[in-house]
Order: sequence, then structure tokens, then C-alpha cells
Amino acid sequence: MEAEIKTHATELIGRRWLSKRTFEIKFSKPSSYRITSGQRIRIYHQHSHREYTPVSAPGDRDIRFCIRKVDGGKFSTLLSSTDMGTRFSISVPDGYFTFKPSSRPPIFVATGTGIAPFCSMAGSGVTGFTLIHGVDNPQDLYYQSKLEADADRYIPCISGEYQAETSYFRGRVTDWLQRHLPAAAYDFYLCGRREMIRDVTWLVDERFPGSLIYSELFY
Repeated sequence: MEAEIKTHATELIGRRWLSKRTFEIKFSKPSSYRITSGQRIRIYHQHSHREYTPVSAPGDRDIRFCIRKVDGGKFSTLLSSTDMGTRFSISVPDGYFTFKPSSRPPIFVATGTGIAPFCSMAGSGVTGFTLIHGVDNPQDLYYQSKLEADADRYIPCISGEYQAETSYFRGRVTDWLQRHLPAAAYDFYLCGRREMIRDVTWLVDERFPGSLIYSELFY
């Protein structure tokens, strides 16, 4: 018999678009609700559900998620258009992609909306990290101004075609790591596409001995 999943009632209280296909959505936080940055929350509505990692910090008064609207994705489409005040349920937070302080410098690597847990970690007071964010074009550098202020180093990596001249690194996150990160032992936190996690893991094994890797797959 499957154990009953404990849920809390919440409602939709805000939505803002970050780019043409990505939006931030805000829910009310239930009283006594506790979360650690990097944990996942399952959102329920009627007979559907989906897991997301908050972009908000644990001490914030609400819970915010950064969501990419997926073609044919029923839940992301629902969240992108449903009315304010719509009732949802959310699970107890779960997951182990949380910050673990050590003597090794932390390297945060994200693609797309995989930036969410790192925004939450920065908002919770984590410092001293290098953050590398890989996206197709500059409009997808969500939360850039905040992360530039919070990170020791913030490196936007643009892999798509675009015309404007910028100081952004042109290439993938693996290109930047291979060319610019000095050989040493680090704690790598990887969040994003499966291909990125695979490629960075191979690179770490080859070039950064003594490092640890923590990863979370984002679709």
C-alpha cells in the first residue's frame, strides 16, 4: 500500500514573464512551512502534478518558481495562464541538492531554468561561489543582476546565435570550464540539462581531480 503524501494548501498570487517562454510564478506560503534551498516541491492541481525547485529563499514570505513553458506541457501551460487565486496543493519539500560547505571552492553550473536552486542558495546567504549560467541567448539570463551582486564570479555563457556585441562568453559552460577554470579541487553543483551534467562530469573527472560533484536534472 502506497503511503499517503502530506500536502499543504496554497494559492496562486503572482506571475511575471521573464522571457518569451519562461515565467516566474508565486504561491502563498503555508504557515510553518519549512524548506532548504535546493529541495524540490511537488505542486498538485486536480489530477495533475509536477515537481519544481523554488527560486525563492527559505526566509521569503512566499514561494516562487522559475518555469519554462513547454510545448505540449499540460502543467506548465496551466501555470502560465490560470487565474490568480486558483487553489493548489504542495508537498513537503524533498531532495538532497542542498549546499554543503567545505574547504573546496563551490562552482555552480546551470543551464536555463536550472538557475533556480542557485538563486535560492544565494538568497539564503551562501557566498564565495562562482556561477556559470549557460543559455541560448541573453534574454534567458534570468536574475542576472541579483546573481552578479551575490556571486564572487558570474559568467554568462551564450551558446546560440545572436548579433549584439556583449562581454558574455560565447560558447557552452563546458567550454568556459575547460579554458578558464584553473586546475584544482572544487565542489561542483550542476543543475540543468542531462547533456550538460554528463559533459561537465566527464570534464571534472579528467581535469579537476579531488573534486566532488552534486547534480540535479532539470528538463
